[in-house]
Amino acid sequence: MGGPGDPPEGTPEGGPVGGEDEYRSVVFDESFVRAARLQESSARERMTDHAPAVRRRPPLRRGLTRQAVILVVLILVAFGTAIYMGVRHPYGTQQAQQPVEPLRMTVIPLAPQGTVPGAADAETLFAHSPAAQYEIGAEGIPLPPARSTAHFSDGQVVTALTTAKDYLVRSSLYPEVLDSSQVRPARALLDAGQLDQFDQSFDHPAADGRHAPTGWLVRFDPARAELADPRIRVQGNLSATETNPATLEVTADHTFVYALRPTGAPAGSQASLFTVRRELTFRFDRDDLRLHQAQLVVSYVQAGPLSCAEDAAGHLHPLLAGETAKAGGPAGTNPFATDSATALCGTLSAAAEPKV
Repeated sequence: MGGPGDPPEGTPEGGPVGGEDEYRSVVFDESFVRAARLQESSARERMTDHAPAVRRRPPLRRGLTRQAVILVVLILVAFGTAIYMGVRHPYGTQQAQQPVEPLRMTVIPLAPQGTVPGAADAETLFAHSPAAQYEIGAEGIPLPPARSTAHFSDGQVVTALTTAKDYLVRSSLYPEVLDSSQVRPARALLDAGQLDQFDQSFDHPAADGRHAPTGWLVRFDPARAELADPRIRVQGNLSATETNPATLEVTADHTFVYALRPTGAPAGSQASLFTVRRELTFRFDRDDLRLHQAQLVVSYVQAGPLSCAEDAAGHLHPLLAGETAKAGGPAGTNPFATDSATALCGTLSAAAEPKV
């Protein structure tokens, strides 16, 4: 028996089940009808106005949906915020990088007043010297508390201080640097703009205030002296200041005390102390901070015991236990030659030597 809507004879063979029309899936809803470009004229219109059976409808005015408008507004707000934050960056806009300044250096040998004291035990020398309370190695180069400046963050100040300390360690404490077999550990931390000057200093050393290897790092004449004790005593301090909105400056003032003996001498032979005071000035722009590099712009070095008659530009030639300074002094300086550094030599105070 058929359903309430079925024909009396039932559903025709092959027809849709339940009497569904085969075009039921085609749905002309209200939005579809409104969007149609052709519209049939009503019977009244055709009778009175002799209008055609169909007429073309004017196109619909389609504006942006509410969601699209909101999205556009959000994009504009985000874009404007990004521009504002860029302009109002808490550490200022990045200025044009200044050219790298070449290193200016002064190396002053300190001659002993008498015979260099020595002892078989390096510990005894240190214990009876002003370096008795110094820290050993990198422990003697502590980092000060880092505080942000007007245009540099705490992290950037820490980076500058850490890089300066790394340079001091690599150029004053590395055994391969001290024995003159390597320069790369220190070179790797320099700004690229100083590498030519650095390389020229080692290829063609000169006491001209620009190209002395001992202005860049501590290196002993390997044919003359070697470490008698790897535990180098160190004391000093670091400080950081902002010199302009694009530059941080770090000053370092450290004293390094080495126990030395003649090269190739057996263990237990007489050792002596050698003191180097290094006052260095580093500069950092934002690229240097990002690359963990530094510009070394000032190097003032005092080292002894040395003989004033020895050239301390290429290597330090220490006077060892039992030796005295040679007579004579550095060659005269021509005041009319603008590239000639002033010849300087000092006297090593007896108070700076161990009392053994």
